Parts: sequence; C-alpha cells; structure tokens
Amino acid sequence: MNIQTKFHGELKIQPDQQWHFPKGMPGFEGEKQFALLPIEGNNVFQVLQSTTTSNVAFIVGNPYTLIDNYTFNLDEPTVDLLEIEQAEDIFVLSVLSLKDPFDSSTINLQAPLIFQTKNKKAKQMILSDNTFSMRHPIGKQVTATEGKA
Repeated sequence: MNIQTKFHGELKIQPDQQWHFPKGMPGFEGEKQFALLPIEGNNVFQVLQSTTTSNVAFIVGNPYTLIDNYTFNLDEPTVDLLEIEQAEDIFVLSVLSLKDPFDSSTINLQAPLIFQTKNKKAKQMILSDNTFSMRHPIGKQVTATEGKA
C-alpha cells in the first residue's frame, strides 16, 4: 500500500507496519490507521504516521529508554479493547515534542501508546492520575514520587 507521509514523502508500507487504533487518538478520533516508520539514521525515535492523512504524524519513542522508573498499570478498558492476554504481547511508546535546542524537547508520559503485537491494535491510554507529566523534559530523571503509578 502506498501512502503520502509528512516526513518521508510517498512510501510503500507493508502490512506489518500498520496499526489499527479502534477509537482513534485523542484529538484525532477519525484517524484509525497508522504506520510506524523508521527515521533514517536514528534508532531511538520513529514516526507514527496516519495512513489516510499525510499531515497527521507524531514522533514517538520508547519511554523506558529515555526515562528511569517509568511505570503504570493498564486499565481494564485498554486491556479489553486491545484484547491483551499477556504482558509479552505489548510494547509502549510515547509521543515526543521535539524542540530546538533538542535539550528542551519533551515526552508525554501521561498518555502512553499501547501496541498489541498479536492483533496489531493500539490505543493511546490517558493515565487516570497526575503522577506523570504530559511535557516531561527528555533526559530528566523521574523522581521517586513521580515514578509511582
């Protein structure tokens, strides 16, 4: 399938790159199909690109490689929607807001993206408490009280 992308121009994507967000993403409820695309020369970040709207794309990264002590519990609606049976079937990414200089970039720890690898479903889950920030500076360590979820 060929798609127009925000950062890569026209690309052919494979089925294993596509993810279905049954309820869309907050603020983008109509966007239900996304692809995870690599960023050339960068193995830390990826692009979560809508397959239907070229201007809808997010830079994402693994919060566990960027932030120590990040932990949270999956809520039941997320477990049910994504049909999660075991922890090994999921991985987590978070949306980043890249800024210049890079040191001022932030990561959204309050609304992780949950990906279920067996059925290719995903969801952005908004955490029910305020333990983590939507704009956590990249590289800043999570404090002991901030890291309890």
